[in-house]
Amino acid sequence: MTDLVVGWDDYHRAIEDLAAKVAASGWKFDGIVCIARGGLRVGDALARIFKVPLAIIAASSYTGEAGTVRGAITVAEHMTMTAPRLGERLLLVDDLVDSGVTLDVVKRHLLARHREVKEVRTAVLWHKACSQVVPDFAVARLADSPWIRQPFERYDLMQPADLVGRAA
Repeated sequence: MTDLVVGWDDYHRAIEDLAAKVAASGWKFDGIVCIARGGLRVGDALARIFKVPLAIIAASSYTGEAGTVRGAITVAEHMTMTAPRLGERLLLVDDLVDSGVTLDVVKRHLLARHREVKEVRTAVLWHKACSQVVPDFAVARLADSPWIRQPFERYDLMQPADLVGRAA
């Protein structure tokens, strides 16, 4: 199986395509919760486009070997947000759905921990066919479930010492 290599232009276009799909659905939501780290850039852009508050929740399941080894899922106890509370209808955003475990666990976490939340819909750029969870919104469904090489992954292997002397 060949990796899907995504450059910055394609990445930004995918975010815009996702925004168009959500808008075309007519569904109204009060805020966006993005899953850090992969959903940070996506959530930030969507919150700017839709003019809604952004909340950030950290979750992690990939570790080791430049973030390519899946482990147990960990969800942060608290979220970061500027609004005084979450709204009733939330768009939960990540970059991709692979197994679906992270998206499912965080969605259940939001509904269980925040009584004001009545509905959570999910949005991702890429939906891998191997996922047990089908997101409400996705730009592309990837039938062969490739590893997606996103443009920011280069930083996973970079160290500060690699950059010393480059800045002028």
